[in-house]
Amino acid sequence: MPLSRRQFVRRSAATAGVALTGSVGALATAPGALGESAATGGPGAGLGYGPLLPDPEGVLSLPEGFRYRVVNWAGRTTLESGEPTPTKHDGTGTFAGRDGRDLLVVNHELDGPRADWEHPVPLAEGLVYDPAAAGGCTVVEIPRDGGPVTEWVAIAGTSTNCAGGTTPWETWLTCEETEDRAGEAGMTRDHGYVFEVDPHDRDACRDPEPIRALGRFAHEAVVVDPHRGHLYLTEDADEPNGLLYRWTPPRGFRHGRGRLGSLPDDAGALQAFRCVDDRGRFVDDLSRATRVGTVHGVDWIDVPDRDARDTPLREQFRDGRVTRARKLEGMWWGDGGAYFVSSYARAEDSPGTPHDGQVWFYDPRRRTVTLTVRFGVTTDPSGTEHADGPDNITVSPYGGLILAEDGEGLQHLIGAAGDGRTFPLARNELNVGTEAAPEFSEFAGVTFSPDGQTLYASIQEPGVLLAVTGPWRRQR
Repeated sequence: MPLSRRQFVRRSAATAGVALTGSVGALATAPGALGESAATGGPGAGLGYGPLLPDPEGVLSLPEGFRYRVVNWAGRTTLESGEPTPTKHDGTGTFAGRDGRDLLVVNHELDGPRADWEHPVPLAEGLVYDPAAAGGCTVVEIPRDGGPVTEWVAIAGTSTNCAGGTTPWETWLTCEETEDRAGEAGMTRDHGYVFEVDPHDRDACRDPEPIRALGRFAHEAVVVDPHRGHLYLTEDADEPNGLLYRWTPPRGFRHGRGRLGSLPDDAGALQAFRCVDDRGRFVDDLSRATRVGTVHGVDWIDVPDRDARDTPLREQFRDGRVTRARKLEGMWWGDGGAYFVSSYARAEDSPGTPHDGQVWFYDPRRRTVTLTVRFGVTTDPSGTEHADGPDNITVSPYGGLILAEDGEGLQHLIGAAGDGRTFPLARNELNVGTEAAPEFSEFAGVTFSPDGQTLYASIQEPGVLLAVTGPWRRQR
């Protein structure tokens, strides 16, 4: 049922406080933050963990008292099969394993044919979807006592495994950020799907098949509403810009390990979102919002052809039907809703005001989205205290969010705290360019261990998984 203006005004008034309540708290950028004030001020005094100290090893700068451990390194460390660790680490989920181990499922964002990559995901017997594709997921088992790390392939032969999401039933949903069909880019099967990976049961990973009910498009991330059973999915695509989707399970369906994959291809309802402002006017693109705290009402519109047999999903809607956003990236469930990222918007690719990143919160109970973080366009992407292009995201057990930067110049892990300010948590020091033209790869796969003591994150190139520990404290 469409949201009436009266319903929306009532709900938006209640939702406007989302940036000031809950375990995440206020996420609006404020004076002194890395976000809006990147060009005029540094991190807010008393916030975060202090300045970042240069790393003599040239890998990761951290605040005083923090330390990191290299968990794996593409091409240097090896899987249990003896083959090298694959490259292009991306979205990552963490789980509590047996004997106190942390289990990490790591995406490898490898696109196109296998021959294009020095270290693709190995084609482990029984775990291959398309033998032509280079991507997939590995599982990394990390003992708490610092003992040897074990790595193994969980799925292979998928393409461009970008982000994904954990499930309440302790599995990982890995998302393909591509629309390649069989016969394109060397592929032998259609791609652009979501696959389920079970880090607790290797046998459950055998003979992988996509969850076609969740649609075929350039998937980025997915979250599960543990109360209502809906899945929310972001699309990182342009021309036109991508969409936020909701999948509603069929009546009587109960979630659990492997159950999504057993559904018919057309099971449930896949819908795209449509926003209206507080005056009931249609919002064509999220880049229109310039003020933190902006609230839009949300309706959901059925996707005509979820497998995109003739037309990509985002092109199946005429103008005025759905709301778009530039580079819809990471997403994480928290505070009873879904936080999701629009990485950046420029005048040439979005109709609204340019920005260097937005974080929105979708409240399923009130059917509203609220702008909780906005990064203004930075004037100095090479500066040590700028921030732009947020990508992967996680909710911190210490309050606020942690954002993985994928922008220009230096790359950071950025904290967004409860009173609206942001702060740097780590900086990538691995120069994959030259001394004359330095280049620093994006951060990815940011997520906390189940006990909240370790923050895991990857530097995508050359492909390094890091474990960060230190004097964590709640950000008030």
